[in-house]
Amino acid sequence: MFTGLIEEVGRVVEATPTRLGVECRVVLEDAKLGDSIAVNGVCLTVAELGPDVFAADVMAETLRRTNLGSLAPGQPVNLERALAADGRIGGHIVLGHVDAVGALAAREDGNLAFAAPAALAKYIVRKGSIAINGVSLTVVAVDDAVFSVSLIPVTLAGTNLGGLKVGDTVNLEVDILAKQLERLVQR
Repeated sequence: MFTGLIEEVGRVVEATPTRLGVECRVVLEDAKLGDSIAVNGVCLTVAELGPDVFAADVMAETLRRTNLGSLAPGQPVNLERALAADGRIGGHIVLGHVDAVGALAAREDGNLAFAAPAALAKYIVRKGSIAINGVSLTVVAVDDAVFSVSLIPVTLAGTNLGGLKVGDTVNLEVDILAKQLERLVQR
């Protein structure tokens, strides 16, 4: 489990159909093989460790359902270690299980609008939580399958969301509580 509070932005150093390597420092401070690290909101398992790099194996399913398959060396990625049992949940509960890929539809300063697949629209509500590339954010407005968020300067500077251009893809994870509630009501 994660919180959506990004600890650092790393750089992709290896991107193959089966492996992703990331250069970073902060998330490696106490890392060991088998640990979970969210990369752009995708929970990955550390398979190899170096002084300033870790590598994770990625499955074809992960590449199909996330934006990890489009990454190339040099690109920035948001990183967060899994939440320790005694840690604070400063953002919201983020599982690292991406629901879909969306795209930046428009941006004006810190206001970003994203297009989401229609199937996710029912889970995206005004003032609700959403994880975009692993960043816990509050939805400001929703209009069908387009929603917007407003980012403060520290979020723009401390994540890869500040560098997004219209059309860039992002990983979306909707609030697990909304999905659980839907399932309970269906039963």
